Amino acid sequence: MEIEVISEDENPMLHRTDVRFEVTHEDATPSRLSVRDSLAAKLNKDSDEVVIHALNTKFGMRKTAGYAKVYTSPEFARDVEQDYMLDRNKIEAEEGDGEAEAEEA
Repeated sequence: MEIEVISEDENPMLHRTDVRFEVTHEDATPSRLSVRDSLAAKLNKDSDEVVIHALNTKFGMRKTAGYAKVYTSPEFARDVEQDYMLDRNKIEAEEGDGEAEAEEA
């Protein structure tokens, strides 16, 4: 799997960079987590700082277009992103979240 970054747009207000990229792959469309890990390695970031939002593969093609948000720290990702996106990207919610407190009660 080879990743090519198409564009990077800085978003300093949300402490992130919006990244558009293209993945060239031999077999089936790679999983969201494998793309996230490869993109994080290419950008020298931690996997918890990268949130993959979209992966689009056209039928019969071996290229996938994608969109990701790359945060300066995992804490900013947890603060800004919606829970379902954190779940999709297997990013753990913070310990002090309401879900954990509700389970203890």
